[in-house]
Amino acid sequence: MTTSTSARAPRAAGKAAKPAYRCTECGWTTAKWVGRCGECQSWGTVAEDGPAAAGPRTVAVTPVRSAARPIAEIDVDSARATPTGVAELDRVLGGGLVPGAVVLLAGEPGVGKSTLLLEVASKYAEGTGDAGDRESRTVLYVTGEESAGQVRLRAERVGALARTLLLAAETDLGTVLGHVEATDPALLVVDSVQTIASAEVDGAPGGVSQVREVAAALIAAAKARQVPVLLVGHVTKDGTVAGPRTLEHLVDVVCQFEGDRHSRLRMVRAVKNRFGPTDEVGCFDLSESGITGLADPSGLFLSHLGAGVPGSCVTVTLEGRRPLALEIQSLVAPSPLANPRRTTNGVDSSRLAMILAVLHRHASLRLADQDVYLSTVGGAKVTEPAADLAAALAIVSARTGDALPAGTVAFGEVGLAGDLRPVAGLARRLSEAARLGFTAAVVPAGTDAKPPAGLRVLQAGHVAEAVDLVGLGRRER
Repeated sequence: MTTSTSARAPRAAGKAAKPAYRCTECGWTTAKWVGRCGECQSWGTVAEDGPAAAGPRTVAVTPVRSAARPIAEIDVDSARATPTGVAELDRVLGGGLVPGAVVLLAGEPGVGKSTLLLEVASKYAEGTGDAGDRESRTVLYVTGEESAGQVRLRAERVGALARTLLLAAETDLGTVLGHVEATDPALLVVDSVQTIASAEVDGAPGGVSQVREVAAALIAAAKARQVPVLLVGHVTKDGTVAGPRTLEHLVDVVCQFEGDRHSRLRMVRAVKNRFGPTDEVGCFDLSESGITGLADPSGLFLSHLGAGVPGSCVTVTLEGRRPLALEIQSLVAPSPLANPRRTTNGVDSSRLAMILAVLHRHASLRLADQDVYLSTVGGAKVTEPAADLAAALAIVSARTGDALPAGTVAFGEVGLAGDLRPVAGLARRLSEAARLGFTAAVVPAGTDAKPPAGLRVLQAGHVAEAVDLVGLGRRER
């Protein structure tokens, strides 16, 4: 009996010491190795994490450094946001930069992240006091991707040569922290977090362990010194933030910098924001002389007010809480091909296919032998279904050759039965259309929003009814 018991003991001990496996992206754990993470669905990120814990761990009690106080007695003046000097970025951040906040700005290569942050660093260094007097601040800009000379040339081109803007070209984490200790900046900009490496951690710069260590050290320095930190992050092929998923959880704000390479328009939207809303969008105009905020970006998306041009219709979309008027253009031409072309730019191709099917079935529009092209003006991208009606009217206008009446705007979701469904934020869309000088708006029936002065609202319950309201049914379709 004794021999049998001792023989079973090693197997039990070995079972208790079985190693666990952890995903390096999101921290998901499993008892055995798998090729794909069961939480974030990433491939090849599950690695051995050492033996699993045998039981609960105990933590020694340490002395309290500061006693807990009633929440009403907490001082909030030190936690108020300071404007960056770039109004469009302040809109997204919720008023500016909060002391100790860490902001991660992610975007594709060449979209203008470095140019935007250089502009922010210069404006923040020049500063403006509450009473209107200029109060300079020390800003440390750490570049790991470019040399100091390259950043200096860009700063000269965009006019960002602030006297208190300090520049350091470093890729070592210890050296970066040394610069922070020596300069005591009011703002730290790191471009980018994937290029900084720690000598205490194995792996190449940009690796999962390196990015996690660098981010943790910079966040700790920001919280200890109450210094806001702006981090530049790379994105993957599918547009998500590169690096471990825990990076997004560690920082306070995650912003996406979006824009087409062939367009001057750039947009910044907050994916995560602990200090403000996540439904605000900042618009910028990127040019050779730098990047400037656009308080009224609708002019970039309008070539005219729709006067006398067939195949064009204006709609109003909502980017977060911000209404943007944009123009949708269509071209319909006889096709020499057995399968006519269906080409889109800025519009989802599957949405176009659905609209064409609805027009064929419920508006008697014959397009089986026609090439159809649908595009937006200015490189804007339409993602919400509220632009369905404008796209449908633009296609009908291009097919019949009739132009919509001057000053007409349309928005509404088109259903598969040809019905028009209400859209969110109708009052804001109508107000934006009236502000831009439009005189008529085609909207889904049943809306009770009060139209602004000078704007006539035309309600339609069906797509065919909307076509007749704007006078596109005079010719045979």
